[in-house]
Amino acid sequence: MIKVKKNKSARVCQGDIYKNIEHIEYVSEKNGIIEISKIEFPLIIVLTQDCDLQQDYRVRWSKKPPSNEDKKLISVIVAPLYNEDHVYNGEHLTELGLRMRTINRSKTEGQFLKNNEIPRYHYLKFPMEISIVNSLIDFKHYFTVNIEYLKKIRRTNYICTLSELYRERTSQRFANYLARIGLPDAN
Repeated sequence: MIKVKKNKSARVCQGDIYKNIEHIEYVSEKNGIIEISKIEFPLIIVLTQDCDLQQDYRVRWSKKPPSNEDKKLISVIVAPLYNEDHVYNGEHLTELGLRMRTINRSKTEGQFLKNNEIPRYHYLKFPMEISIVNSLIDFKHYFTVNIEYLKKIRRTNYICTLSELYRERTSQRFANYLARIGLPDAN
């Protein structure tokens, strides 16, 4: 089980978990008509390093204008949290019309998943006082969100923050997944 805290900070922090986050999938224009496709994720976790978020906050919200704004972020890296049962059943992206592979929870792979031994996934079991079901992060499904958008909705959409040890472990596993060397299929 992970440890979480309620962060009273006004800024976005690494390990923050938010609910109901909109992601712009695409924007297109045809004959003067603009189409915007949005995906709303029920839960996301912030993966951007906390030092970068802290520096952005200082520059962005300081009462004294900075000499430069090179510490400002345009967006932050986030990843959706998926319901554990939905992942095992391959149903976590059915609302997007995607059928994912199933994972047998009672076999070795299911246990590896819970033990965070599969590099692509990160398992999170929340304490009882946080009303989030056991969840998985699929590191293949990350995206960015505008930092001002997260700051604006913090009061209504913020749920909790992973404690430092757990957020660093999650971030380290994400970085390792992104740094892997992809090999071509043998087929």
